[in-house]
Amino acid sequence: MKRGTPAVAAAAPSRRDIDEAVRLLEAGALVGLPTETVYGLAADADNDAAVRAIYAAKGRPADHPVIVHLHHQADALRWAARLPASAERLAAAFWPGPLTLVLPRREGVAQACAAGQDTIALRSPAHAVAQAVLAQLHGGRGGLAAPSANRFGRISPTRAEHVRSELGAAVSLVLDGGDCAVGIESTIVDCSGEHPRILRPGGLAAADLAEVLGLDPDALRAPVPPNAPRVPGALASHYAPRTALHMRSAAAIDEAWPARAGEVAVLARRAAPSGAPAHWLRLAAEPAQYAQGLYAALRALDALGLREIWVEAVPQQPAWDAVRDRLRRACAPRG
Repeated sequence: MKRGTPAVAAAAPSRRDIDEAVRLLEAGALVGLPTETVYGLAADADNDAAVRAIYAAKGRPADHPVIVHLHHQADALRWAARLPASAERLAAAFWPGPLTLVLPRREGVAQACAAGQDTIALRSPAHAVAQAVLAQLHGGRGGLAAPSANRFGRISPTRAEHVRSELGAAVSLVLDGGDCAVGIESTIVDCSGEHPRILRPGGLAAADLAEVLGLDPDALRAPVPPNAPRVPGALASHYAPRTALHMRSAAAIDEAWPARAGEVAVLARRAAPSGAPAHWLRLAAEPAQYAQGLYAALRALDALGLREIWVEAVPQQPAWDAVRDRLRRACAPRG
């Protein structure tokens, strides 16, 4: 192993790998952890110093809360002051899975994770490796603070190699669970107020959530009020490559690209024109498959070191909400 790089477990982590991850986490270290959405930079949520180490490693603003990940059999009321009926129904339907619930926080717990708020964001990840770690952490009663394992504001990691290359020695161990199946972050639903509301679109569609709650999907997709709880991924600029990213229509790309093909990379939902160089990447035309490959594709195009990346605009349909949200933030000017 090279000096200054984290230890790496095999692609199918062994029981010994899981045991070592739990030992490190309970000792206050940071571990790269696969989930079905993206890889997380995990720390013991009960250890405020360890959670603060996440903020330092990522360069994360102190007022930006992190999600606490739980074992599927854990009691959410160890962290939440109460579980509204809407939260109970959503958790029963979608946990483990790519759903985060914002709930009233139990007083005195996970203060570093909450970043000064009286709410707490909880989810149970649908990944066997994450669940195996959580099953052992503090006897299955522990929680893991685990924001995406990358520098703050940059492209989230969907492979173990992304974690190793971006965070290096800040991570004591990276558990390699293969490529993330969902590929973008969880849907965040605020259940702390009178009416549930999506604060961040993600791996679950509004229509699926609304069906369980007996609501119109547009009620869940209503604009976020200014007094809503702060949640991850809500800043104007986020998920961004280092290369300038611009969203353009298919027609605009076709018209302008031939003159700039040597300096611009393209991410599209269709094949490259005849004779196009290799830096045209095609993703699936279906939203879930597109989402699964999005971050890896952006990382690959970013690594080319070209002047710009053009991404073909995605449809305005609700099924594309999460992808469109990520691309809009990735294209936003950086402060």
